[in-house]
Amino acid sequence: MTMRNLFVRVDKNSQSPARRGNQAAGQQQWLRHAATATMPELFRELNSSEEGLAAEQVDAAREFYGANAVAQATKRPLPLRLLAAFADPFTYILVFIAAVSVLTDWIFATGADRDLSTPLIIGTMVLVSGVLRFIQDEKSTVAAEALAEMVESCAEVERDGDGGNETPIDEIVIGDVVHLSSGDVVPADLRIFSARDLFVSQASLTGESEPVEKRASLAADASAPALTDLGSLAFMGSTVISGNARGIVVATGARTMFGEATDTLAGRKHETSFDAGIKSTSRLLMRLMLAMLPVVFVVSGATKGDWVSALLFSLSVAVGLTPEMLPMLVTTCLGKGAVDLARHHVIVKRLDAIQDLGAIDVLCTDKTGTLTEDRIVLERHLDVNGREDARVLRYAFLNSYFSTGVKNLIDNAIVERALAEGTDEVNATVGSTTTAEELAERYHGIDELPFDFERRRLSVVVGDAAGHTRMVTKGALEEVLAVCSSVEVDGQVLPLTDELRTQVVRRGEALADEGMRVLGVARKNEPAGAATLTVADERNMVLIGYLAFLDPPKESSAAAIRALAAHGVATKVLTGDSPRVAAHVCRAIGIDAEHVLTGVDVEAMNDGELADAVQCTNIFAKLSPAQKARVVRTLRGLGHAVAYMGDGVNDAAAMRESDCGISVDSAVDVAREAADIILLEKDLMVLEHGIECGRTTYANMIKYVKMTVSSNFGNIFSVLVAAALLPFLPMTAVQLLLLNLIYDLTCTAVPWDNVDEASVRTPRRWDTGSVRRFMVAFGPLSSVFDILTYAALFFIVCPAAAGGAWGTLDAAGQAVFAGTFQAGWFIESMWTQTLVVHLIRTEKVPFVGSRASLPLCALGATGIAVACVLPVTPLGAALDFCALPATFWPILATMVAGYAALAMLAKRRYVRRNGSLL
Repeated sequence: MTMRNLFVRVDKNSQSPARRGNQAAGQQQWLRHAATATMPELFRELNSSEEGLAAEQVDAAREFYGANAVAQATKRPLPLRLLAAFADPFTYILVFIAAVSVLTDWIFATGADRDLSTPLIIGTMVLVSGVLRFIQDEKSTVAAEALAEMVESCAEVERDGDGGNETPIDEIVIGDVVHLSSGDVVPADLRIFSARDLFVSQASLTGESEPVEKRASLAADASAPALTDLGSLAFMGSTVISGNARGIVVATGARTMFGEATDTLAGRKHETSFDAGIKSTSRLLMRLMLAMLPVVFVVSGATKGDWVSALLFSLSVAVGLTPEMLPMLVTTCLGKGAVDLARHHVIVKRLDAIQDLGAIDVLCTDKTGTLTEDRIVLERHLDVNGREDARVLRYAFLNSYFSTGVKNLIDNAIVERALAEGTDEVNATVGSTTTAEELAERYHGIDELPFDFERRRLSVVVGDAAGHTRMVTKGALEEVLAVCSSVEVDGQVLPLTDELRTQVVRRGEALADEGMRVLGVARKNEPAGAATLTVADERNMVLIGYLAFLDPPKESSAAAIRALAAHGVATKVLTGDSPRVAAHVCRAIGIDAEHVLTGVDVEAMNDGELADAVQCTNIFAKLSPAQKARVVRTLRGLGHAVAYMGDGVNDAAAMRESDCGISVDSAVDVAREAADIILLEKDLMVLEHGIECGRTTYANMIKYVKMTVSSNFGNIFSVLVAAALLPFLPMTAVQLLLLNLIYDLTCTAVPWDNVDEASVRTPRRWDTGSVRRFMVAFGPLSSVFDILTYAALFFIVCPAAAGGAWGTLDAAGQAVFAGTFQAGWFIESMWTQTLVVHLIRTEKVPFVGSRASLPLCALGATGIAVACVLPVTPLGAALDFCALPATFWPILATMVAGYAALAMLAKRRYVRRNGSLL
């Protein structure tokens, strides 16, 4: 195999998922080959050497393999972002209606009949909604960009044997020789061919906080489950913790593991549950419009004989069916949600993500730093019998404190625990226990054998003022056992028999099963080679105990998991860490750890098998970025609304696959780029509030949609009956539009309405079927009382106002008759539409069990007052309204009371059948 042949087989410019999958598989195959090939073989395949590429080879390599750049989401120009703010299905409907209104009210109208009020009203609604959305999106984008961190821009590259020079990372090519030292960020995927005590952090790729050693020796097993487990490879984006090395570049840019994880950023995010719900509801309204518009037009034209007025009236009915304020109400609801979340230190990058967050029923999260504290602590220091023993801590402290290498997380944890607890050494002068600080002053370092991968242990020799020396060794338990001939049991030094060795190993395995990393500690008094320590001196030591380390769960994690479960959200852990560690942490915080799947298990399953497995599995360990994304994709395919929370490069693909990607401000750039929501505090408890906020936002949006669509749907039946039976229109086109406008203005307070606790207790998803069922159940109710109102107006109220029945009146009398009728239905419609807001905003008894917010009540009362007063004002006269006689008001009260009672009964029946109102 050669890299060049691999690139020929897999087209690097292909963007199809299948070909990207082939490319990823081929690239992994190449990296495994690079990890196990001998260096002469690899240098030959890459046409390079230990001295690096020649100058003329660099350009050729860059031309063939491409630049060392990964995919990034491109930011659209400002004009396109502004247009995107208006890209809403309901906006399209309103723009269509406005365009038709321009044709009928202006272009085809003549003289005094020309009127642009309808398209102007609709245009104002569209403009306000789009501008509000644009402003909020831009503010969120600016806030997210402000979190961008400085990244490594250069690396030391050796070419032509020049010893190494600083070179921009994007100029590095395959075949280059890179020098690494402490603090460097690995600039590409490297095969290490020379290393000294090289430890790197792969946390951004795997999520594991513990540094791993990389070495120049051949990888023993090229079929290791995870590429990151191959010790001879260092991966782009990793950070060098200590040591130094040289390596040859074997992959750059999009072909690195880092690049594979970020490849999804260049593509378009899939449709979320919110997007799908909005589109589905829009299609429902469009179908209703297309069905009703010709019916109303034909009935009105046939019965009245005025086809132009019939067309205008049918268009007004179409506007009436459309929730005109929905784009603005949705934007306002989401904007208010973003402001609320900002108070809790949450940045919303994509406004619609607020509702998507409220809809989730599954949260997939990484383990490290989210469920755990993202730090190593010394959990236990035990003697060989498994009892806490401060002597073990004392010896471990001497080893860690006097080692001269770069202190790793384990050394820091030991020193921190010793400083907090002290040691068991008794100070003869004062008769009290010696502190760690005093212990450090009493002893001094003499020599050490640094940790290396072959020995997997660290030995330190310390001495005191009396000239006595001690050698202390700590390391992997099996490696420490290998240099021990004795074991200390209950204060006695006993030979290390096979039986005792077995007991020690089993106790260590038991600790490991609890998710801990276990090290052994051994001692040796007066070592022979104290000043010139060699590996040969690591023998005939006495094993004294164990050290058990853990990345502990956060104190808030268990409470957060319970809170999420109480809100109907299941938590699943997708991690690159080991199965035992993940299972232990999950058990500690209350996540069912009975079933665990590893990356190897996931890879071996087909889609059907994985779909069955993810339903009953809460822990997925040792996953690659692609496997994380596949698990999320499978959950969404089963109908779940899924959020993914992570902060590493390995989480970016899964975040893009989810309905709502969540990251934190300290995450790597790629993770923040993929996220829809950024937390300024890495805490699941913040998510609980975010979910509640999302569900509150959804509840208020769906209130408006359901009550408006059902009310307008009922008005359409009322209009059809009136058009067929009345000798005049029940309302003119302008009157109908004005009614809708007043009602919509009263609904602008809906985003600030109170929401019942039951409405935020379970996941809420946009359900077009629910909107349709609600519309059918409640819409005709208002029509029943509209028709009763028609009868009362036509036979009682209007004859009293006009001085006789319709057929007995002259033209002037008939004008008064029609104006009174239209004013009466205008007021009755406003009353019932406002009342329905309070009736269906809660499953409880309105005004008693649940009260609307003060702004909503105030605007509703104002709307009713305006409607009642309008007929007696000059504006009412201009709109052809006439004043209503006293007989109308008792009839109105009866109709409103009857409607309220019937609506309450219908609400109870609807809840029994459908489980919830909203």
